[in-house]
Amino acid sequence: MPTSGKILIVAGEASGDKHAASLVEALQDLAGGELHFVGSAGPKMRAAGVSAVVEADRLSIMGLLEVAGALPMFLAAMRKLTEAAAAERPDAAVLVDFPEFNLKLAKKLRKLGVPVVYYISPQVWAWREYRVEALKRDVELLLTILPFEKEWYERRGLEHVEYVGNPLAREVFATRSREDLAKEHQLDAERPIIALLPGSRHKEIVRILPVLLETAKLLAGNDAARQFIVPLAAEKDRPDAERFIAAAGVPVKVAVGQTYDVLNASDAAAVTSGTATLEAGIIGTPMAVVYKTSSLNYKLFVPLISVEHYGLINLIAGERIVKEFLQDEFTPQTLADEIERLLIPDVNREVRAKLKEAAEKLGHGGASKRAAEAILKLIGLRPAQ
Repeated sequence: MPTSGKILIVAGEASGDKHAASLVEALQDLAGGELHFVGSAGPKMRAAGVSAVVEADRLSIMGLLEVAGALPMFLAAMRKLTEAAAAERPDAAVLVDFPEFNLKLAKKLRKLGVPVVYYISPQVWAWREYRVEALKRDVELLLTILPFEKEWYERRGLEHVEYVGNPLAREVFATRSREDLAKEHQLDAERPIIALLPGSRHKEIVRILPVLLETAKLLAGNDAARQFIVPLAAEKDRPDAERFIAAAGVPVKVAVGQTYDVLNASDAAAVTSGTATLEAGIIGTPMAVVYKTSSLNYKLFVPLISVEHYGLINLIAGERIVKEFLQDEFTPQTLADEIERLLIPDVNREVRAKLKEAAEKLGHGGASKRAAEAILKLIGLRPAQ
């Protein structure tokens, strides 16, 4: 049995970069540092030792129109990765989330004879279920992170599916107290704090943050003691955020790279649909889930959706714990009314209890290690002693 190997690993968004980096570290720990990684890598993956054929930072685009406009870039990235796989002959390819790109890449890799592992499986149970057939054909091992996914895929004929737990479980936590966070951002810890999470993509910030700020104006008008803070994923988003805040004329603080601390310090939050709803749920912050895209994107996507809930934390719970406001339902008044409700002490406590119960379903950590063990077993690599 070999003791060293080579893995092509591909991520395309900030969350995938983070989870892939943790997986690379777990693989190297188990393999005693005897693995070489190459692929599409963001900053965290590069820091973990992945040689970047493609810089994943450039690939984080959402929406059919936006993706179409960037098609030449995606095609170039696909070509580079396919050529790298042909030249490097990796023992396996690990594709992390990013299904619009990675499902197409999986087909090309299968034709090259490279075993494909899909980590953080595509949410085909939510929309475009027909893509199950591509997973059956092109993926040798599917690693799922949501508790209901394994059974769902197996009922549809996928034989090699493992539930490894959720990589966010026990990894999402605040590092500072409400008092410390408030002091840094000139907030009063004794007054209500409301977090406004506009998403991590530029288009999300442009479409969603102005509505969140109008909501803040309504909430502040009802009670001047209320305070607002916008946590951003990256410093590059600060100029846009501060421009919108200045235009709205409402006092709002900005925090970069402190999302978990902000959520922990907040009495309630408005959270853009995506991974952040799961993170807020794990921390236990009562929230409303919001989303807005272009009218054309929305009309194209809606017929393909097959789930009752959009928010991940609601999907995990199997019920509508937190309300969801999408597209035309997402207005300053409807959102303000819901935040007002969440600030009622009895409602706030009830929602926190339900979020805690849902978060327990995600397991107790160790997803990266379990995923690494499954990958090493697939490629026949002996863990280091």
